[in-house]
Amino acid sequence: MSGLPTKNVLLVGYGAVGAIYSLILTRSGCARVTAVARGNFDAVQRSGMHIKSRKYGDIHAWRPTRLCRSVADAIDEQYDYVVVCTKALPEVLPTSKLLAPLLSKVSYEHPQPAYVLLQNGLGVERDLYEAAKDASNSEGAKPRIISTAVWIGTNLISENEVEHNDFDRVTIGVYKPSDDLSDTSMPPEDARLLEDFGGMLRAGGTEVTIVPEIQSIKFRKNFWNLAFSSIATLTRHPLPAVFRDRSIDERVTPAIRGILLETLAVGRALGFSPSALPDSIVEDTIEPTRRIHARADSTHKASMLLDLENGRPLEVEVIVGEVVRNARRLGVDIPRIETLYALLTILQGQLLANVNDRR
Repeated sequence: MSGLPTKNVLLVGYGAVGAIYSLILTRSGCARVTAVARGNFDAVQRSGMHIKSRKYGDIHAWRPTRLCRSVADAIDEQYDYVVVCTKALPEVLPTSKLLAPLLSKVSYEHPQPAYVLLQNGLGVERDLYEAAKDASNSEGAKPRIISTAVWIGTNLISENEVEHNDFDRVTIGVYKPSDDLSDTSMPPEDARLLEDFGGMLRAGGTEVTIVPEIQSIKFRKNFWNLAFSSIATLTRHPLPAVFRDRSIDERVTPAIRGILLETLAVGRALGFSPSALPDSIVEDTIEPTRRIHARADSTHKASMLLDLENGRPLEVEVIVGEVVRNARRLGVDIPRIETLYALLTILQGQLLANVNDRR
């Protein structure tokens, strides 16, 4: 057991990432976790979550401290941290709307918690920051948002069954609403917040890196998702289809390299320095991916491809659309990424139409 004090944590989104991080937080011995399972509440309530992890073991009927069907059902308590593990889908359900019952509650009854966004993509913090600032019950108070870059190999293979490989690591930093990318300061209150939450994650078994400036890390993480998740989704094949056949690899990899070079150009135009985004990032993104997915035991699927296969909306806007909008604003030519965005937008439109038809 950790010597850290116990914190009350609300975790929203009980899919693959949410299940593993609820396990990690609980393993720390210093977190009481209430998980909101919106889509799979009945299955998890009935049988628990079966976690098949090469790192943490085979755990049957795993449950957090408390399980709720919705955020509204969970706001009978006060929380130190609200951890958001849902897909970032601003065109479907903005985070501010997802957390609206809680934001309404903190306006009148509870102090503002710290928010932790375990989400892919860029610009995912803005909507919540503004909504939480409006909801604050203290004049001039600024919301505390921990933004993250998460590396984890995990898939939800049924409503209450999760596969997890042997790694999970996360880089965390406090969200700064200014556009000054040169601001690498870390006030003492930010350092304390990051050490507190990071300490829980470390005690639970995951690898944690604390940084004073998180956006460059998130942009680097987005390199992989933008190129590889998009290609897997558009071809409807996981990445071994690219890398196990040398002749296909030789024909496809130049296109992938072009996508990554365009992404790098946008990052440089945004103001990320060569030390934050070195030229080597292109090959450093391709080569480890090739090594992993050329192996015969590679079974991991990009989460965007899994969403397509299961008829769920895609994280198009935060992974690809945000890069496109920044490129247009800054006058950077990105024809390959523009093409990915256009094609993914068609898929997204059909998925959203199907979701609306089922309502």
